[in-house]
Formats: sequence, C-alpha cells, structure tokens
Amino acid sequence: MKQFSWPVRVYYEDTDAGGVVFYANYLKFFERARTEMLRSYGFEQDQLIARDNVIFVVRSVSIDYLKPARFNEQILVNAKIIEHKKTSLTFEQTITRQHDVLCNGKVRIACLDAQSMKPKLIPIAILEQLT
Repeated sequence: MKQFSWPVRVYYEDTDAGGVVFYANYLKFFERARTEMLRSYGFEQDQLIARDNVIFVVRSVSIDYLKPARFNEQILVNAKIIEHKKTSLTFEQTITRQHDVLCNGKVRIACLDAQSMKPKLIPIAILEQLT
C-alpha cells in the first residue's frame, strides 16, 4: 500500500531536559503524519465530522524506540497502511533520520460515528484513496 512521508524539524519544545525528543512526542509526530496523509488526499478531519459524521480515534499503539532524535534535527515521519477493515485501519509508522531508524510502531485507528462514538464504516472514498 502507499507510503506517506512528512518532514519534521525537532523544536526545543519537543525535547526533554537531556535535549532528546520526549518519548510521548514521537506519538504526536505519528499523529501529524497520519493527518497530513489524509489531507494530501483531500480529506480534512473537521470536514469529515461535519459532512460524514465520522471521526478517527486511536484504538491501540505499539512503539519501539531505537535511537534518539535531538533538538534541531530534521527527521522524516512515515505512515503506511498495512491493514484495513470495515471500521479500522492499521498503520505501520517509522521515524528516520537520514539512514537511521529512530523508532517504529503500529497504530490501529478506529472509525467512529461522531455523535454516538460507536464504530462506523470507513467512507468508501477514503478507502479508495488510501488503499
């Protein structure tokens, strides 16, 4: 399936007292890459809520931290859908710096009805574009 890559500059606010990216911020980078991936295919999340009554939420995450990213480095956040079901998508995500893999993870995203917060079928237009 298609891979999406999004460049990120590590800001001071992303780091801990040791000058390395705080562990939870890698999850923020993952989230932003998935959002930018949707946007690159013409899907804005606020419009999905208003038009289709759809929201995407994180169902589960596993992540392995391999090497640290540091202040002011340029990193690349990658997202690739490795599984899709009627109401969920599973992403394989990596963060790299040149040829080094800094972390990798799997993120399962559920599609929900924005009002009831119950599982909802992923709109066909989204599945067609992403897969």
